[in-house]
Amino acid sequence: MPRFSCDFRWLLLVAAVAFIYIQMRLFATQSKYADRLAAAVEAENYCTRQTRLYIDQISMQQGQIVALKDEKRRRDEETAQLRALVRDLERKGLQRLNGKLEVPVAAVVVMACNRADYLERTVNSILKYHGSVASKYPLFISQDGPDSKVKSKALTFNQITYMQHLDYEAIRTERPGELIAYYKIARHYKWALDKLFYKHNFSKVIILEDDMEIAPDFFEYFEAAAGLLDRDRSIMAVSSWNDNGQKQFVHDPYVLYRSDFFPGLGWMLSKDTWDELSPKWPKAYWDDWLRLKENHKGRQFIRPEVCRTYNFGEHGSSLGQFFSQYLEPIKLNDVDVKWKSMDLSYLMEDNYIEYFASLVKKAKPIYGADAVVKANGVDGDVRIKYEDQPEFESIARQFGIFEEWKDGVPRAAYKGVVVFRYQSSKRVFLVGPDSLKQLGIETS
Repeated sequence: MPRFSCDFRWLLLVAAVAFIYIQMRLFATQSKYADRLAAAVEAENYCTRQTRLYIDQISMQQGQIVALKDEKRRRDEETAQLRALVRDLERKGLQRLNGKLEVPVAAVVVMACNRADYLERTVNSILKYHGSVASKYPLFISQDGPDSKVKSKALTFNQITYMQHLDYEAIRTERPGELIAYYKIARHYKWALDKLFYKHNFSKVIILEDDMEIAPDFFEYFEAAAGLLDRDRSIMAVSSWNDNGQKQFVHDPYVLYRSDFFPGLGWMLSKDTWDELSPKWPKAYWDDWLRLKENHKGRQFIRPEVCRTYNFGEHGSSLGQFFSQYLEPIKLNDVDVKWKSMDLSYLMEDNYIEYFASLVKKAKPIYGADAVVKANGVDGDVRIKYEDQPEFESIARQFGIFEEWKDGVPRAAYKGVVVFRYQSSKRVFLVGPDSLKQLGIETS
């Protein structure tokens, strides 16, 4: 019996050792697999992060591919337009006369969008006087957007080269409530002028809009004015427009003026000036931008007394603003002035201030209220002084001329002086507080 008990204890000891050994092996195995599991989880997390990174990169690349496709499409369209343009120019032979190369005075571009009927009226007015000067003034129509009626109409004019501006980039206005149209117009102008100056290398460009008619002497006027642009760097541009060119305020079709206010509406500028303007061209309201002193930098604009363009655009981006009051009554010149035979040297900067000062000095001063009544009683020219913008607006309202100012300058003003005709040939000079000093008529 005792021997049996001893054997039993040994069996228990062996079983205990075996159990402990198995537990240790089991723990080691569990630790090993736990480490592997942790490594697998870490590997899975790493793969997830890498997958997300690759997805982001693929999405970005897909966006870049879409943008590149859009850019390629735009470039293909531009290339096709340029090829058509080259073929058109070669076919029409716009730069050849009697087998000799002739440098044009200026390219003429009509800016169009979606008014096919207006465009036809404008082009017919241009072609009426263009035939004899075709080699001097290559004609272009630049359309903004895809309007099919405008494109079809433009392509019916064999004498004119067609360009199309297709812009798919989204527009963000800088202020709430602004019309997108003004942003589109500014983009179109920059695109068209860059093409004409840099792709086709014209030295000057005349810009018209698709709601204008021109006068019989339109082309000869700009040819004579081109010489002024070349000789006088203080002239920023030449315009065919007078803001106060309504029938009751004009008389002499032979008279030209300098102005500190950009008139627009049928104007010519040179490549040198565009080199300066193009890099900083505004996103919108390009015409008011040109009227800022920081942009015209003391330079002036040539304008006629009697307009050489007529704006019939009652319906357009400006929604007919000022049309019935200021645009519809404009007098379009009907006299065929021979500008090339005229001496325009009085418009050169050094000559003009003396010439204009003599006109203002000879005018009879009028003081006090009721300027219109007092002007009626004077036979010759009169001058009326204003002290500030409200007083100018009050006097302008009495006569019915433009009251608007931009950046401290009244429309059509030179050295603060606004001149217009009254009772046929009489000149009225509205004179600013410092105008006489600037003109050298009064000393400080």
